[in-house]
Amino acid sequence: MSAVLAIENLTLVRGGRTLASGLNFKVRSGGALLLTGANGAGKSTLLRAIAGLFTPASGAISISGDDLDNDETPALQAHYLGHADALKGALTARENLEFWSAALKRSAGLDPPQALAALNLAHVADLPAGWLSAGQKRRTALARLLVVERPLWLLDEPTTALDAASQVRLAQSMAAHRAKGGMIIAATHAPLGLEDAAELRLGTSL
Repeated sequence: MSAVLAIENLTLVRGGRTLASGLNFKVRSGGALLLTGANGAGKSTLLRAIAGLFTPASGAISISGDDLDNDETPALQAHYLGHADALKGALTARENLEFWSAALKRSAGLDPPQALAALNLAHVADLPAGWLSAGQKRRTALARLLVVERPLWLLDEPTTALDAASQVRLAQSMAAHRAKGGMIIAATHAPLGLEDAAELRLGTSL
């Protein structure tokens, strides 16, 4: 895949407070950007704006590429993983991924059992998501990234509740996504193992 995400003169205002102004950056195929800064600096708000879940005060967010539909917004080309795992507790881990795949109706990635196995969850595939530990729920949420291919991953503190082995598997999945031309923007307070990632620190003068 070949694509570029462009942020132009973006201003984010929440609750009457300007979190960021004049943001300008691009992320290209294979690229990664780490959003850092103190709590409340606007990292999550920026991710939500790119995902189409928050309306910026001004500026533009666009995505383009040879393999993309010109009329689609960045939100329709992105996977967004927020603080909540967004799983249906009554459905099994496998059924949650099947639901996600059917709802998005985009180019297929791994099938649900393969995606769960990639994150060492094969043994809980048929357990209700509500029964899973916090780390297992987070890994199931991350497995959604693998069942439907989208060029842009927007990750908000993706290592929350993950043990060391799971963090390694996440780093491997992110590296594989970038190797195929995918892009990653991640808000984080900790290293994610994203080699050569650029950094945007929010909450400082721009």
